[in-house]
Amino acid sequence: MTQSAEIICVGTELLLGEILNSNAQYLGQQLAQLGIPHYYQTVVGDNPQRIKRVLALACEQSRLLLFTGGLGPTPDDLTTETIADFFDVPLEERPEILADLDQKYAHRQQAMASSNRKQALLPQGAEILPNPIGSAPGMIWSPRPGLTIMTFPGVPREMQAMWQETSAPYLKDQGWVTSTLVSRVLRHWGVAESTLAEKVQAFFALENPTVAPYAGKGEVRLRITASAASTAEAENLIAPVQAEIEAIAGPDCFGADDDTLASVVGGYLARHNHSLAVAESCTGGGIGAQITAVPGSSAYFKGGVIAYDNAVKQALLGVEATALQDHGAVSAIVAEQMAVGAKARLQATWGLSVTGVAGPDGGTPDKPVGLVYIGLVGPDAVQSFEYRFATYRGREWIRWLSTCSALDQLRRQYLSQIAVG
Repeated sequence: MTQSAEIICVGTELLLGEILNSNAQYLGQQLAQLGIPHYYQTVVGDNPQRIKRVLALACEQSRLLLFTGGLGPTPDDLTTETIADFFDVPLEERPEILADLDQKYAHRQQAMASSNRKQALLPQGAEILPNPIGSAPGMIWSPRPGLTIMTFPGVPREMQAMWQETSAPYLKDQGWVTSTLVSRVLRHWGVAESTLAEKVQAFFALENPTVAPYAGKGEVRLRITASAASTAEAENLIAPVQAEIEAIAGPDCFGADDDTLASVVGGYLARHNHSLAVAESCTGGGIGAQITAVPGSSAYFKGGVIAYDNAVKQALLGVEATALQDHGAVSAIVAEQMAVGAKARLQATWGLSVTGVAGPDGGTPDKPVGLVYIGLVGPDAVQSFEYRFATYRGREWIRWLSTCSALDQLRRQYLSQIAVG
């Protein structure tokens, strides 16, 4: 059996979809960064018998078991006692955990409930995995040779702190980390996954680094992953492959890793000392929300107008009544006039607008649901762009694609100017 890890998330609320399982995502990412193989993930409800069945299988196929959830003081928090019972090892109360609990509750000026004493119980021989910010500690335990179990609370912030401060250093000290795994994610907009995959197909045969495509919320991502003795060596393996892929993808590649269309556009605006104003109809403020999610955006974002009603388009943005009457609110000319109006009213370098039919109702044979126009005006020309988005994923999907496509058009305008200049 290889030195592989397995993630087991305990909680009926996860099975019911009441809570997003971000813990599995986080731990998967952390294991990848440490270069620890990880082949299985399981979600199981708060039931001792089912937890034991999952544990029995995990012990056969993995050497490192990471449990999240079920460490609280309530009767349905069963993880620790179930694991101890599975290995037929008694629980014992740890006075140092009780002292830590007493101190934390005193600091909060609260009395510790008697049920919290349950959190001081660990199997005999287990080490305490400290929780620096919450009440529920975890454990690091090797109940049999070649098997290590770590338990974490289900609260993501607490679990992450415990991983960073104790678990990751422990695994490094114990020789689990023999290589470093580094990933770079290249992000693309305005190209289909199949189209991009055909262009870069040759890279999928690479063994180190590896290249894999995946789609996410309208964009296409290519993940380049390298394994090496150090981070620097892994990055050196990634760099030439990244450069080749970026050259092939051209303007469809808008950034890497944590870049967003809004952050990339914001970077262009800031570097050129430009400003932006927006006028939004069907997106209802989505463009402004994306822009202002970027720290420092006040340096270049003037503001925007949410012009849902035609009267607002006329009064605040100067859209002509004849344009609305002859072409309708969802039209190229209205998108252009909205962008011009936003730029002029807010005295910005750029004006960006969007108007469309987001649905589910309101479409006509000439202007179906999914029809969207984006207007863009800069120091020189006024432009408009027509999109016909698929409707099967609903209204919010169309609004999201409209928002990102508007930002993408401004990004591409900068790229074209850079290429000319």
